[in-house]
Amino acid sequence: MRYISTRGKVKPVGFIDAFMMGLGDDGGLLVPEQIPAVSQETLKEWQKLSYQELVLAIFDLYTNGEIPNKDLRELVLASYSTFRHDEVTPVRRIRDDLYLLELFHGPTFAFKDIALQLMGQLYAYVANKDGRSIHILGATSGDTGASAIEGVRGKKGIKICILHPNGKVSKVQELQMTTVQDDNVLNLSVNGNFDDCQGIIKELFGDLAFKSANQLAAVNSINIVRILAQTVYYFYAYFQAAKASGQWKPVHFSVPTGNFGDIFAGYLAKRMGLPVDKLILATNENNILERFIHEGVYMPGDFRATYSPSMDIQVASNFERYLYYVLDEDSEAIDKLMKAFKSEGEISISPESLAKVQSEFMAHGVFGKECLNTISDYQAKYGYLLDPHSACGVAAVDKHAADGGITISLATAHPAKFNEAIVLCGIQQNYPPEIEALFEKPQRQKLVDGKLEDVAKELVQFYNA
Repeated sequence: MRYISTRGKVKPVGFIDAFMMGLGDDGGLLVPEQIPAVSQETLKEWQKLSYQELVLAIFDLYTNGEIPNKDLRELVLASYSTFRHDEVTPVRRIRDDLYLLELFHGPTFAFKDIALQLMGQLYAYVANKDGRSIHILGATSGDTGASAIEGVRGKKGIKICILHPNGKVSKVQELQMTTVQDDNVLNLSVNGNFDDCQGIIKELFGDLAFKSANQLAAVNSINIVRILAQTVYYFYAYFQAAKASGQWKPVHFSVPTGNFGDIFAGYLAKRMGLPVDKLILATNENNILERFIHEGVYMPGDFRATYSPSMDIQVASNFERYLYYVLDEDSEAIDKLMKAFKSEGEISISPESLAKVQSEFMAHGVFGKECLNTISDYQAKYGYLLDPHSACGVAAVDKHAADGGITISLATAHPAKFNEAIVLCGIQQNYPPEIEALFEKPQRQKLVDGKLEDVAKELVQFYNA
């Protein structure tokens, strides 16, 4: 398996080189040269596997044997050894037509742990094997930062800097990042929103001289390995729901998403052969992706702060990957479109392409009142407390999936991370001890203006100290 850029100007590379490249050197996103096809017979065999064994089976299709099997097994087992549930991502039946895929049993109580604990182990493996220094740079709307920091804190040969929008993440999200005292961690609190942080990251990775001089590596979902790791729980969830329902037929997945990474992982799983009917895209008031699926127009609007801050994103960094497949893997067309988007701020697709999108996706933008009402309703009817992002997912299910089929909705975070929304529903929750302890710890972060040169200056000083 080799990896190529959506913009077609990067020589095909192997798994580890793709992992270390992060963003394509031509500004595009790396994708597999061919998506491997998994037969129904193989799927039936995979249904018998533990989560960790399933990770190994899927990664075997993508790693080219670049990591010896023994080493990869040790990395996978270490990655999920800190999770609080034996199944890693258990599936909870809510009613006959709805299952919740719980993705919040990792060390930072969010779905980002699934991929980022593995990526942390992989970075440590490469740093040790090659004797190199690795300088991780990422932006977060709340959860990625904490998960990435947890994955590499204290690890030899690795430094990590995370940018987050000042005052625009939940208090628990902020504490999970900024109470870490390891010297290989730097938190930059940026005056601006997540799109500003993400824009800075892409500019710095696009500056190949700066990227090389500072040995930058990526943890955001621009990194294809993060996407590959997230495909695993789609397979695992399908297998668990099939066992519980006694049915082996296509299901819907409902995915709260702002950056299009998590739902793109589901799309990749479907392309590999997983029996997926529709992918339901759930978003909030920052609903650029909903408009694209309904109208075929991708155009950022005004940023809005919401009850689901991890989805407060206008420019979805993974959208380019999906567009590449919508346009039949035409890298030249993608290159032109993304350059036009940078200058004009809008992308429109043809009616034929839109029909293809709508055959694969449904979408629903869940605004504040509907989000809070969903939290209250599911607590009252089912005794299940949703965080506001997961609530957007099940609200989209209730909107779209009333066809008698089964939908698996992704529960992306523990509600304790977003108590600001929970208390507005008149619900009092108990914090897990790990989160409760955060409020007594000192914080360490640095406030910076949302200017590229200011961030670059901080990075050079940190990485070269």
